Amino acid sequence: MTQGEAFTNPDGLAGLTAYDRTGEKIGSVEQVYLDDRSGRPEWVTVKTGLFGMKQSFVPLAGARRQGDQLHVATTKEAVKDAPRIDADQHIEPGEEHELYAHYGLARPEAAAGGMAGGNQTRTATGTGMGDRAGMAGTRSPGAREFATRSGAADTGKAEDMVRSEERLRVGTEEEVVGQARLRKVVVTEDVKTSVPVSHEEVRVVREPIREGDRTRADIGEAETEVTLHAEHAVVSKESVPVERVRLETEKVTETQEVSDSVRKEQIEFDRAKGERGHGKGDDWRDRKQGPRH
Repeated sequence: MTQGEAFTNPDGLAGLTAYDRTGEKIGSVEQVYLDDRSGRPEWVTVKTGLFGMKQSFVPLAGARRQGDQLHVATTKEAVKDAPRIDADQHIEPGEEHELYAHYGLARPEAAAGGMAGGNQTRTATGTGMGDRAGMAGTRSPGAREFATRSGAADTGKAEDMVRSEERLRVGTEEEVVGQARLRKVVVTEDVKTSVPVSHEEVRVVREPIREGDRTRADIGEAETEVTLHAEHAVVSKESVPVERVRLETEKVTETQEVSDSVRKEQIEFDRAKGERGHGKGDDWRDRKQGPRH
């Protein structure tokens, strides 16, 4: 594919997302630079860097468009290391020579045998194109001008970047830690108690006979007897219920310390060349004073 061959509408290039030849994203297309003689796009500037603060020149030689993507024939590293050239109204011939040398490309003038190429200029399209085109005869030889971004891209709104961080989410879960059993066993113990017992004993009682008592008097041998009784302790056993016993569980709450490591993203950006400041942005304060976990 020759340089700029497939791109007849330069305004359609502005706002596309540029990818290198391996499919890796480079950035968004900002400005388009045209050949003043043929009107074909030759260069585009692509926003690169952490926040898209830098614009790098990328050749359209061998590039192809696929939907809202622009696939160029160079690598992302080559674009990042391209010579730093201000993306203003034109490219000086010496600067363009640096770009061709960096990307290892042959200048169109040399490829065409040098036909009227040494003083060829680039004309811009887009806003103000008519005024600049009318002044093409007064521009310095070899200059390259840009075609401005058109449409919604003129707002200059940068792409958003999402900053993420990890946070601890602590909960509780119930698990079995053991079992408690209730059982009964039979043990033997000695019991002593006192119980009253009685028995009969014999004693002799003598009573004198009074005069007048009609009592027969016989002389001879005789005997008599009495039965004696005694009590003794008798032991028997019986089972009786004395109490009910059961197991219950009781929940006890205590505080437990939990610690772990979490990751978080911090935002930094590279300032444009020549811009003053410490180069850390508003998120530098967030990084110094942000919450800790």
